[in-house]
Amino acid sequence: MKKIIGSIGVLVLVIIVAIGTLTTKSSEETILDKLKNKYSEKHIASVDHSKFAELQKKFNSPREVTAECITCHNKRHEEVMHSNHWNWEREEYIEGRGIVSIGKKNIMNNFCIGTQGNEKSCAKCHIGYGMDEKGKSFTDANNIDCLVCHDNTETYAKAPNQGGAPLETLDFNKIAQNVGKPERTNCGVCHFFGGGGDNVKHGDLSSDMFYPNRDIDVHMDADGMDLQCVECHATNQHTIAGKMYSLSSMNHNRVFCEDCHTSTPHEKEILNEHTLKVACQTCHIPTYAKGKSTKMAWDWSTAGKLKNGEPYHEEDSLGNHTYLSIKGSFKWENNVKPEYQWFNGTASHYLEGDKIEDTTKSLVMNELHGSYSDSESKIIPVKVHRAIQPFDPENKILIQPKLYSDNKGEGAFWQDFNWETASIEGMKDSELPFSGKISFIKTEMNWPVNHQVSPAENSVQCAECHTRENSRLAELKDFYMPGRDYSKIVDYIGIWNIILSLVGIALHGSLRFYAARKLKNGVHKND
Repeated sequence: MKKIIGSIGVLVLVIIVAIGTLTTKSSEETILDKLKNKYSEKHIASVDHSKFAELQKKFNSPREVTAECITCHNKRHEEVMHSNHWNWEREEYIEGRGIVSIGKKNIMNNFCIGTQGNEKSCAKCHIGYGMDEKGKSFTDANNIDCLVCHDNTETYAKAPNQGGAPLETLDFNKIAQNVGKPERTNCGVCHFFGGGGDNVKHGDLSSDMFYPNRDIDVHMDADGMDLQCVECHATNQHTIAGKMYSLSSMNHNRVFCEDCHTSTPHEKEILNEHTLKVACQTCHIPTYAKGKSTKMAWDWSTAGKLKNGEPYHEEDSLGNHTYLSIKGSFKWENNVKPEYQWFNGTASHYLEGDKIEDTTKSLVMNELHGSYSDSESKIIPVKVHRAIQPFDPENKILIQPKLYSDNKGEGAFWQDFNWETASIEGMKDSELPFSGKISFIKTEMNWPVNHQVSPAENSVQCAECHTRENSRLAELKDFYMPGRDYSKIVDYIGIWNIILSLVGIALHGSLRFYAARKLKNGVHKND
């Protein structure tokens, strides 16, 4: 009876402890709960600009609006004019080069190649007005385009090929009276259309991100957390956190998932241990270009074909341009599995005029640094854009062609479709030597994938990497990964460990059985 009462008492105690533990866990606020609570409090503007008398007068140009902004927000224009968003360049330390000034002003890429000589067209994504080939826009504070970042009417739009000027038909009074904290639409009008079209360049930034659903981006889900770009890309004195590694070389002013989620966000410790070498994006962005396709390859060598003397275009079944006379041939993909690279936050770049040492290989225009043995490195997902673009085989440098001009006969390729004159004029604008010969070379650019984060249940599964066949990390060969890699020595050690363990268990069990029988027989004899 005492045993029964004791057992019931133990059982009751176990139940009480279990209920207490479960109740305590459910009432604890997790980091994720705290973040959800924090970002569910939506921003409420503390100022109503429509009430200001200064903004009631008639504005005939965006420059007049800027001048009025500066009268109240004095000194802010100085912050803007020190930012790389305004200057299109900043000082960076590059290993082997020292401190150099790089940015859109002078760096080359393998999309539209570069801005030099093409400023009037490229400045559609500059936060200023009146940019020309001499860069005069950069010295006049009234050329700051406050509205492109702060318009909250979603009506503001830049005009094409006008040096950054907006459409003339806009209601500047209405826009000026409805400015505020930047929203996704402000950032997206430029960053979602980089490279000359929707999702062309980044792969993880498309017009789908204006109002994405949960499957496209769990953070920006318009019906969920609805985070805005500036929630992560925090701004201090108009300097915005987060860097593009097409233009940046140094490991500073970056944005990390861990800034909010910490480096141990998982309940399972085995997953937290992965964060030492695996970036969050690697598992939580299984694919990019989830909605709109992204451009994966660009062949400039086919550009310039005409039909009946006129430029033309071809499209795929999704409406993506597969050929444009002004730009050449393209390959598009959607729902793309990233490639993976080690990255320690630093990068090197091909700069204008750099000699190409080996023209038989693809030129990597922005090499991301890192390796398994580098304690600062993690595996990150990357979009690799591959192109064939013009270069000077005599001087062994990439050619910066002149692409845009208002009129025919000025040497611009998009008007005259002549590589020779476009190269002569473009290299002259860039103050680079040109031999007169034109060839084409393969190039690659690396674009780290940081957006279009999937819900946890759709993240990359263990077996997608830890497998011998088609592992996502098959190309990272500088380390041993269980499940993916094969070692006879390790396998032999494992097999013999199992065999010896089984033998040990069998031997131990046999001895115990033999001892028990012997003890029992001894007791019977004594009886």
